[in-house]
Amino acid sequence: MTRTRTTAAGLLALLASAGAHAAISPDACDGKSYQAVLHPAAAGFDARAVWLDRRLLAFPGASPDGVFKLYYSPAGSIAAPVGGRVAGDAGALTLGLARGSVAAPLAARFKWLGAGPVLQLDENDVSRMGELHRQQLVLVQEDAQGTVLAATRVQVAGALDDLYAAAAGLDKLGVDIADKRTSFTVWAPTAQQAAVCVYNTPTATAHAVYQLRFDPATGAWNAAVPGDLSGKYYKYAVDVPVDGMGIVRNLVTDPYSISLSTDSKRSYIARLDAPRLKPAGWDATAAPQTVRNPTDMVVYELHVRDFSINDASVPERLRGKYGAFTRPESNGMRHLAALAKSGLTDIHLLPVYDIGSVPEVGCAVPKPSGAPDSEAQQLLVKKTAETDCFNWGYDPYHYNAPEGSYATDPLDGARRVVEFREMVGNLHRLGLRVGMDVVFNHTFSAGQVEKSVLDRVVPGYYHRLNATGGIERSTCCDNTATENLMMGKLMIDSVALWATQYKIDSFRFDLMGHQPRAVMEQLQRKVNAAAGHPIQLLGEGWNFGEVANGARFVQASQLSLNGSGIGTFNDRTRDAVRGGSAGDSGEALFSRQGWINGLVYDPNGHAGQHDRVELLRAADMVRAGLAGSIRSYPLQTFDDKVVALEAIDYGGQPAGYASEPSEVVNYVENHDNQTLYDIDVFKLPASTPSFERARVQVLGMAVDAFAQGIAYYHAGIDVLRSKSLDRNSFNSGDWFNRLDWSYRDNYFGTGLPPADDNGKDYALLKPLLADPAFKPTPMDIAFARDAFRDLLAIRASSTLFRLPTALEIKRRLRFFNTGSSQNPTVAAAHLDGEAYPGAGFKGISYFINVDKVGHTVVEPQAAGKAMHLHPVFLSPNVADKRATQAAFDPATGSFSIPPRTAVVFVEDQAGQDRR
Repeated sequence: MTRTRTTAAGLLALLASAGAHAAISPDACDGKSYQAVLHPAAAGFDARAVWLDRRLLAFPGASPDGVFKLYYSPAGSIAAPVGGRVAGDAGALTLGLARGSVAAPLAARFKWLGAGPVLQLDENDVSRMGELHRQQLVLVQEDAQGTVLAATRVQVAGALDDLYAAAAGLDKLGVDIADKRTSFTVWAPTAQQAAVCVYNTPTATAHAVYQLRFDPATGAWNAAVPGDLSGKYYKYAVDVPVDGMGIVRNLVTDPYSISLSTDSKRSYIARLDAPRLKPAGWDATAAPQTVRNPTDMVVYELHVRDFSINDASVPERLRGKYGAFTRPESNGMRHLAALAKSGLTDIHLLPVYDIGSVPEVGCAVPKPSGAPDSEAQQLLVKKTAETDCFNWGYDPYHYNAPEGSYATDPLDGARRVVEFREMVGNLHRLGLRVGMDVVFNHTFSAGQVEKSVLDRVVPGYYHRLNATGGIERSTCCDNTATENLMMGKLMIDSVALWATQYKIDSFRFDLMGHQPRAVMEQLQRKVNAAAGHPIQLLGEGWNFGEVANGARFVQASQLSLNGSGIGTFNDRTRDAVRGGSAGDSGEALFSRQGWINGLVYDPNGHAGQHDRVELLRAADMVRAGLAGSIRSYPLQTFDDKVVALEAIDYGGQPAGYASEPSEVVNYVENHDNQTLYDIDVFKLPASTPSFERARVQVLGMAVDAFAQGIAYYHAGIDVLRSKSLDRNSFNSGDWFNRLDWSYRDNYFGTGLPPADDNGKDYALLKPLLADPAFKPTPMDIAFARDAFRDLLAIRASSTLFRLPTALEIKRRLRFFNTGSSQNPTVAAAHLDGEAYPGAGFKGISYFINVDKVGHTVVEPQAAGKAMHLHPVFLSPNVADKRATQAAFDPATGSFSIPPRTAVVFVEDQAGQDRR
């Protein structure tokens, strides 16, 4: 029932009296502030109640006693002190306890809520809720005399998703130019009014302001302006109720911006299919047809700035820019060309959408110097860390626009579009597909700060909230809620835009376990349909935070994605190969050795006592990874049992977690954590010579090359990349993230890494960095570089290394040297190529001997076969001359494998000439 009803005329009067309904003028577009409080709030409230849909709301923790009323105020002026009475409202709706149980879909969506009464609107009031959600709403529990017992806001997503479900069909959000008209559409269902400010240039005052019209069916505001406004800029002015502030006029960029001016101050007006935004040959540019199945992918993860900022062969104005990829004669592009020729299929770019953490002009460029173990370098880097030119970019500002700091002219909204496309086109012409790292699990900012976009358009909707209405921050920053209709739609629309308008071939989702599986599968279907071909989706499937273990929905996490075809990163193989885990510090960095760096067989000075069983388990875990971590793959384990990989324990989880190899991304190094070279500085015995350290690096790369699934490498792993032991270089500047495409230096020993993430271990790091024995020679770097290219060529030479189904893996992959009698330092496997398309050989046997001594492995089934070294090892240019000493004795079926060597033997098809 309604305590009082406000008429439409009354509402307009209230809005006008609050100053919130005066027409938005050009002056509002040119104000120095990004927001203006039109009417201040009387009080702020937390949000302990939650809308389930347009009718129902839950109030966890409350008692069912008393009277529940939903107070509203178009001026945002409600005060509701506990023990007092409500003031400043324009009316209230009385709610009753809900009748019957909550519908199953709603119960499932809001299963994370605590116990408490579920309240229901009177049916006669439901039709008013669209109007009332554009005002301040406060749920109050009162006693019979009207005294406030409790007061709270209500988390709004459930109601808005129900009221404006039709918004899912909006296909023209943002700017659209057609039929000599320029249209603007922004979803802002809680706004009291909205306008678009148009500017002729990035810095001019407003040329015009156009009032937007509200669509009550979708919650969107829109206007169609005569003429083609291409090349101009715009911002929205939206008047919204904001808790604790009142009615606020936010001057904000478009969440669907396709480009922007410098530092994202204004959105850019254009059609992405306009000829002037297409570099020469763009329409004819096609991705190389190197990936028939996801398991054909061999990925090189690269940061745009890292790629060229240190490359003297690139013109200075293009260093660190998209434009560096247009210089085929540069050292960096020659490096990528050689990798493509060897068998690399994909470049995955760290975030290249618009980020909030790097100034697009005038960023600082510190020039550190100092001793190998000095603190001076990191002190200088950290002094300008928030204003320098570097960041990994996991700071989304505008999801649909290219980052401006990588453009030669960030002021011009067209340049970043054209130059991004030039980058993609040049990589495609080089024979490399292009992938993109996307971060939909959080935004750079939220609330009412200037670099918050989503929350200033629809306050309280786009982010995942906790039990009191605060934004969850388990991902490091302000977590988004892709389980909400329009945040999920933004993610899907954005990926579709990059796939279709920028010809992006695959996507890596940061912290993908924070997305619902259902939304990821919807994205998969819609993006494939938009692109007209399959787009590979990869992601971090880590299970943590407020969504862990399905607390809010079925996650897009490792175990929950099983059967989806979406790839997740394989930490099982990573940890077995490297040793320890990503979070290790202190003595654990040394003592927790891995399979390639000495566990049991070559203990370092910190290792202490380790049981041989640890090495046996690690060897089995490596074999599981080589088999693609397929749940159903049968493996003879070190205790002579034959079990499916899903029955092998990995920290309480199954070692085999995937249904198909396309769901597994194998890696031993990526941008996170220490590089493989750096982790081996801790774990290998200190006396290990530098050329042997290079060999250990190759062993790690070989695991990925031989493993079933998707192969994923961090840029620079092949040139022994070091970050001077930095465990988290996301904001460590160019200095700690450098690459040297002249192959002279790997940048080990260039100072202590930043103290924020490494300082607690400085006493352990200093002597390592100061020791010149840990520094590789150019010869070591060249060896690893060329050995990596040989590994790529081996993987590319046969489809047996990249089988597309679990069935084929079980049918064709067989391990030997297993069980209790095994030598756990040698992984040995045979791939059957009989009658398999693209196999190239009748059979392949591969070996990885991680020991510092040679070993002989006997395989009875190989006896009598005519096996010889893979053609790569028969080439006079083979990098690893030691591997050519490997031998096969057909009389006994024995293979002799040199120390610290990865090698492949093949059996030719009948009639094949191997010359």
